[in-house]
Amino acid sequence: MVGGRSESGSRRPARAASVVVPFPNGGRDFRLDVARFVPSGRSLLVTVAVIACAAAAYVLARSTSMFAVERVEVKGAPPALQRRVVAITSDVVGHSLVSLDTSRVVGRVRALPTVAGVSVDRAFPHTLVVRVAPERPVALAQRGDRAWLVTGGGKVVGRVEPTTEQGLPRLWLPKSVFVEVGGRLPPSFVPATRTLAAVRDVGFRRAVKGVHFERGELTMALRNGLEIRLGPARDLALKVAVAGRVLRFVGEGTTFVDVSIPERPVAG
Repeated sequence: MVGGRSESGSRRPARAASVVVPFPNGGRDFRLDVARFVPSGRSLLVTVAVIACAAAAYVLARSTSMFAVERVEVKGAPPALQRRVVAITSDVVGHSLVSLDTSRVVGRVRALPTVAGVSVDRAFPHTLVVRVAPERPVALAQRGDRAWLVTGGGKVVGRVEPTTEQGLPRLWLPKSVFVEVGGRLPPSFVPATRTLAAVRDVGFRRAVKGVHFERGELTMALRNGLEIRLGPARDLALKVAVAGRVLRFVGEGTTFVDVSIPERPVAG
């Protein structure tokens, strides 16, 4: 064998090199500096002092007049409802904004029949802000010489004189129907109130006199004498919108528009 080759001329494989990597053995040459990860005594004292000051300030704010309520500001409500909200929340004046139970305030305002939604915010240093979403009546429900405002969901939000609110459609109630402010009309009247809510929501531009619901069929009467036949109480917004478009093209002699099948409206 000459030059690392065998007689057959092949080369022998080289031996793999071995490397030894020394690791610290915990002796003097390897020390973990734990002290630098531990906060100093001065830092601990400062942290404790900050926490104590924050706690003292919170207790002070709860128990003193530092953030006492000086006024209640009502937003989103008409003047009459604003006055009612201010009246039922007047007892919070003088109490701390910090410790005020806002859920209790929300519950009291939400209990008003004319309120659909409410939220309460603290406006430091001295103001409580109450945001109100008022109920929107869509009809005047009348029974004899008594009348009530009702919403699209059939909620009774207030009693009024029958001669008022002339612009609202009428729902005539039989004498046997019990009506209470804050309550709701019987379920049989809800399709009619839902129809009138759709009239409001789609921007129907004709004056509506009232709505009748008999034998599962809805009919809306306009003040000019024309009838809108809506059929079953479903797809009401679509049917009312279609009726509004059809009315642009009907002649003076038209007495009804049937949109019970909104894809195929009929006028006659």
